[in-house]
Amino acid sequence: MNSGFWLPAFTLWRRELTRFWREKARVAGFVGSPLIFWLVIGSGFGNLSFFFPGALTLTVMFSAVFSTMSLIEDRREGFLLSMLVSPAPRSAMVLGKVMGSATLAWIQGLMFLAFFPLAGFRPSAVAIAELVGVLFLISFTFTSLGFLLAWQMDSTQGFHAVINLLLFPLWMISGAIFSIESAHGWMQVLMRMNPLTYSLALVRHFLECSNGEGLPPLTMSLVVSLTTGIALWMASTFAASQRTTRNFG
Repeated sequence: MNSGFWLPAFTLWRRELTRFWREKARVAGFVGSPLIFWLVIGSGFGNLSFFFPGALTLTVMFSAVFSTMSLIEDRREGFLLSMLVSPAPRSAMVLGKVMGSATLAWIQGLMFLAFFPLAGFRPSAVAIAELVGVLFLISFTFTSLGFLLAWQMDSTQGFHAVINLLLFPLWMISGAIFSIESAHGWMQVLMRMNPLTYSLALVRHFLECSNGEGLPPLTMSLVVSLTTGIALWMASTFAASQRTTRNFG
């Protein structure tokens, strides 16, 4: 791929970050949310070591998905139409938008991750570096999901409704609230079919620096998480590649 692909992708990535930093209220919420979330779980939950990985994953996934609402705003402002009629490939547009929103969600996840010593975790430097990579993979995956859904949406209200209906059930049956072993048989099946279960398992593996008894194997978790992220990005690229003028005016 030449500069005709990478330059538009980089430009859109930078635009997402610049746009974010110019919105002071959004920056305040971005910084404050992990702090408030930590104060809540730090005082309201007894078993912090169990709940912390799920709270970390929740922070990243929601930030990733809701960041893609900017796509709906771009449609309203006419910016999306200008991108679609430009000579840049649509795959570059998708990558730039996804990477921009994923970067923001990733940074917010890193801010929350900084509280891990207070939750009783003592991972090695290598494990922390691996966990940083896992958080970006989760950010990329759910940003791709958000892009795919936002591409079909006409309003932010509809986007909120669909996302809340989808994300909370995914998170609740991922092992964030209760372990796979403690679930009933039919719930265990659903949990093992949930891709987020494997992403959360990666977070637990690296935070706890252990094989994670009762968790899916490390290699399987990595393969499922990578496959899910790539598949969602490809689906987003395919959706954006369909030549239609629906709601772009």
